[in-house]
Amino acid sequence: MGDCTNSDDDSVYHDYDSGDDEDQYVELQRLEYDTFISKDPVITVITKESLLAAQRKDLSNVMEVLSLKEHHARTLLIHYCWDVDKLLAILVEKGKDELYRKAGVTSVEHDNPASSKLSSMVSCNVCIEEVPADNVTTMDCGHYFCNDCWTEHFIVKINEGQSRRITCMEYQCDAICDEEKVRTLVNARDPNLAEKFDRFLLESYIEDNRKVKWCPSVPHCGNAIRIEDDVVCEVQCTCGVQFCFNCLSETHSPCPCFMWALWVKKCQDDSETLNYISFHTKHCPKCHKLVEKNGGCNLVNCICGQPFCWLCGEATGRTHTYAFIEGHSCGRFKEETKEKNERAKKDLFRHIHYHNRYKAHMDSLKLEMKLQTSLEGKILALEERDSTNREFDWLTKGLFRLSRSRKILAYSYAFAFYMFGEENFNRNLSAEEKLIKLNLFENQQQQLEANVEVLSSFLEEPFDTYPSHKLMLVKIKILDLSRTVDNICKKLYECIENDLLSSLLKASGIASYKSTGVNKALELAC
Repeated sequence: MGDCTNSDDDSVYHDYDSGDDEDQYVELQRLEYDTFISKDPVITVITKESLLAAQRKDLSNVMEVLSLKEHHARTLLIHYCWDVDKLLAILVEKGKDELYRKAGVTSVEHDNPASSKLSSMVSCNVCIEEVPADNVTTMDCGHYFCNDCWTEHFIVKINEGQSRRITCMEYQCDAICDEEKVRTLVNARDPNLAEKFDRFLLESYIEDNRKVKWCPSVPHCGNAIRIEDDVVCEVQCTCGVQFCFNCLSETHSPCPCFMWALWVKKCQDDSETLNYISFHTKHCPKCHKLVEKNGGCNLVNCICGQPFCWLCGEATGRTHTYAFIEGHSCGRFKEETKEKNERAKKDLFRHIHYHNRYKAHMDSLKLEMKLQTSLEGKILALEERDSTNREFDWLTKGLFRLSRSRKILAYSYAFAFYMFGEENFNRNLSAEEKLIKLNLFENQQQQLEANVEVLSSFLEEPFDTYPSHKLMLVKIKILDLSRTVDNICKKLYECIENDLLSSLLKASGIASYKSTGVNKALELAC
């Protein structure tokens, strides 16, 4: 098997001779799988059962620090998006009064029910009716209205999706209503709506919290993922779904989120078909149907009978000579039209190039996923042949390295399409600088591609029929290739993160490369 060379020795696959000693590669396997240590972000899964416990933990912290009731603490946390650190920082910088005022919380010192001072009959300023004092509810801000008006107000707000921050009805009062009073009044009228209100308050821990997001699985598994560190990362839920925590789409590194969104849209909306239509067809000036020219003459006749000039799209007469078309003259040359057509043609060919390679690797990934069953059968055959040898994890780990690197290769083509295209994402890069960066990137991309294909070929070999010495050679080669592919992937990520993304006009990042794969979320300890 020929060598895949690179200027860096760590990124070279060597074809070892049969005389090499296996002991030389014990360290190779250890380096590949057992000593890759990095500081991972703390990622936990919040299930339906643990959601309440997760919310109460943050509530308890705020209640303890500020000596608040639960509904006041929840109001503060919802306003500050469940960011306890941010809440405490504002407390230190601006003080308690400013912290409460912005969140719509009435200070505890003023939390005395004004209803105790009411007479037997009270006038409601909303419905302008006299109602008994015991049919009036006073909020923490001191404003009071009859229960019927409060109830109608709460029902409207809940149905409008504003359960988390229902403000007082008083004009220009931004105080948040006591959730227990809201629950009591709504429950008396509509128990189902009261349950909906409680569910909205509970789910605000996920909906309003930038550190917590729902798992995008379909059908939904009911889990949410919480990340303690503010990083761009890719995670795996306990249901098995892997996704980008930043944009909730499938994992797509080393392609940044905004480029991936553009790529998906470009592939889904057939924009390149539109590009082709734009370049190869013109609208009839009469019936406005698309017309494709099938001859060399620039006087085109639509099926509706209208002749027009292919060069400018204007309607003309029917007769013409080599130098003249009846009733028409294109006049001046339009440089912008030519440039637009050339740009559309170039973009079409670029997209075809990158999309074909992206799709080829994704198709290979789907086919290679079937190797799992094949490998399991080969491992069983090897174990039956030699019952003393049951160390075949190098095969499953090799398959893992193959599938992971296939994805990275596919997504790298989506990245390259936009990084080196005409979308003006680059910051003041000259054409020469852009070409240098493109060549460096493509060199690493091609090295990865070559080694991945070699690894794939070895994993597909019928090694379960090989004699022991030949099987040992296959093992050594797969271990070496796995290490080589891992190193190239790591360097490709470093190139993208440190050299290419830093030149973009739009700030962006990608999930850091992890040899062991996507971060797996752990169950939250209740």
